[in-house]
Amino acid sequence: MSITVYGIPNCDTVKKARTWLADHQVDIAWHDFKKQGVPAAELDRWMNAVGWEKVLNRQGTTWRKLDDATKASVTDAASAKRVMLDQPSVIKRPVVQWADGQITVGFSEALFTQHLG
Repeated sequence: MSITVYGIPNCDTVKKARTWLADHQVDIAWHDFKKQGVPAAELDRWMNAVGWEKVLNRQGTTWRKLDDATKASVTDAASAKRVMLDQPSVIKRPVVQWADGQITVGFSEALFTQHLG
């Protein structure tokens, strides 16, 4: 199984993660939410692995721009999934599926080093 990085190419955190992986000669498969969409089955897997609260980025610009009714409607995994499928930019990035099948969300050198160990 290979490493797949999911995200948006112009996201600063995704850029850092992809650069770090390239600098460490790690081959990845890249999945662009903007061009390829959010794979619903994978979204379910991510939420099961790390929790919907971690996948949903409530600190980002996209979340802040949502209307109050939409924000208030997010109360569980199903409602969060609807918003994330409709607004992919509200997903915390990058989502990485590691070679061993584990899922991580976000980027830190320590986290990535641990998974490549």
